[in-house]
Amino acid sequence: MFRKILIANRGEIAVRIVRACSELGITSAAIYAEPDRHSLHVKKADEAYNIGPDSVAGYLNVHRLVNLAVATGCDALHPGYGFLSENPLLAESCERRGIVFIGPNAEVIHKMGDKTEARRAMIAAGVPVVPGSDGNLANLDEAEALAESIGYPVMLKATSGGGGRGIRRCNSAEELRRNYDRVLSEATKAFGSADVFMEKCVVNPRHIEVQILADQHGHVVHLFERDCSIQRRHQKLIEIAPSPQLNDAQRAHIGDLAVRAARTVGYENAGTVEFLMDENDEFYFMEMNTRLQVEHTVTEEITGIDIVREQVRIAAGLPLRIVQDDVTRRGYAMEFRINAEDPKNDFLPSFGRITRYFAPGGPGVRTDGAIYTGYVIPPYYDSMCAKLTVWALEWDELLNRARRALQDIGVYGVKTTIPYHLEILSTRDFRAHNFTTSFVEDHPELVEYSVRRPPRELAAVIAAATVAHLGL
Repeated sequence: MFRKILIANRGEIAVRIVRACSELGITSAAIYAEPDRHSLHVKKADEAYNIGPDSVAGYLNVHRLVNLAVATGCDALHPGYGFLSENPLLAESCERRGIVFIGPNAEVIHKMGDKTEARRAMIAAGVPVVPGSDGNLANLDEAEALAESIGYPVMLKATSGGGGRGIRRCNSAEELRRNYDRVLSEATKAFGSADVFMEKCVVNPRHIEVQILADQHGHVVHLFERDCSIQRRHQKLIEIAPSPQLNDAQRAHIGDLAVRAARTVGYENAGTVEFLMDENDEFYFMEMNTRLQVEHTVTEEITGIDIVREQVRIAAGLPLRIVQDDVTRRGYAMEFRINAEDPKNDFLPSFGRITRYFAPGGPGVRTDGAIYTGYVIPPYYDSMCAKLTVWALEWDELLNRARRALQDIGVYGVKTTIPYHLEILSTRDFRAHNFTTSFVEDHPELVEYSVRRPPRELAAVIAAATVAHLGL
């Protein structure tokens, strides 16, 4: 087993990895840019190293991070998610310097990060893919001809994309012409590549993804699926495991497809195979994420398997401790991304100081976060400040527990998506697990909720007003 792991990330996921290291008896080494000096992951790790004043550059400097791992005596590096987690250059650099990269090898990262290469690999494996271009589009003329052939609507996608960026839906030739250069520009700015491809748009799909684990000895298992259909502008808001929209036969089928996909590309470590499920209940491969996912928590809750711990074990060369028949699921779990955003103001980021923070508790409630009372959420990073994960045996019990937990949690000083999540829970379609990726767009009324202050907040407001009035 490893002695020390450099955590090449920040925030909530860095805290998560620190905890796994602690349980495994491994020394954790955190990194931080100057704006993150007071972040929770810096406080929690065994060691912490400053990577410079720039808020982002240090987290993206491959050679500096690997040199730091070597200099501080680390024998492994965990990339978390985001930043360099799906950059093959980091995996290559680790290998050259004798540092174990906790993830798949560089070749697999590159292959699955290139969406057109991934499509070809899945076709070869017999995994169904959405009809679209065989490779990258050469120009607008080719895009228009293909769109006419497969029929509108179509999706223009950045070949090296991820995280919902570099994607545009085109409902007509006019929209295709208007969006083509936009996607090229978005792809270049976000991913450093102007390559784009096209897929037929699957109308009103459900977004279903499968968690897999694969060791270095040829063993691959899936840990069931997650439903990520509740999203806004291709950014996930709520994730559920298992999907309440699948039956057991569909669940077994999509799990087998994911394992087949992983075996085909020689995958190792934890990964996620993502699918779209159309209105006819047909599955289509969308992409493979060659890293840990934000929503891994819901899978851990229903299976009892610590995915980050398994990542470390696999990277250390140890075989999986389980076979597929050992993987069982119990109950349902749901994760809410608590973002520092104002849902009433087009989800505008709401950065600033956390004046008070209360984490929820009780049976079946888990909070993964990097905030605390007095912490200042910096404006340089993603707006997610915490993840609330709730587990229960039955769907209706899960909904009630989720509402209670969302009402329990308190984040003051900034706007958050907590009220918006409560509104989603109250809708008839969601409670009846009848939703697609267009759920948010189909329910614009959700942002019209009235402000219902909890008693403790109302008491604090009244007290403050009284003090101000009396001049105390």
